[in-house]
Amino acid sequence: MENWKRAVLASSVGLCAIFLLKGNRTGGLICGGVAVATLASEYPEKFREIRSKLPDYVERGTTFLEVVSRVGERLAEVAESRGAGWYEALLRG
Repeated sequence: MENWKRAVLASSVGLCAIFLLKGNRTGGLICGGVAVATLASEYPEKFREIRSKLPDYVERGTTFLEVVSRVGERLAEVAESRGAGWYEALLRG
């Protein structure tokens, strides 16, 4: 990777982190996009591979979120049926 690309990548990632920490999502999104575009220009074959696998990643993420949601609902049901004491004991460890 050329030095100017490294500088663009490092500065855009740094600015992205600063913007996100300060609560400016738009600035963070723009700087993150610059960082991703810089990486894509350097490694186009890897990004093609990731892009082709993107539907699988989305499906796995959706499945994971569904499972987590069901577990959360089940914990809420158990907490309601057993009372608040059980839930507090669970949180205390």
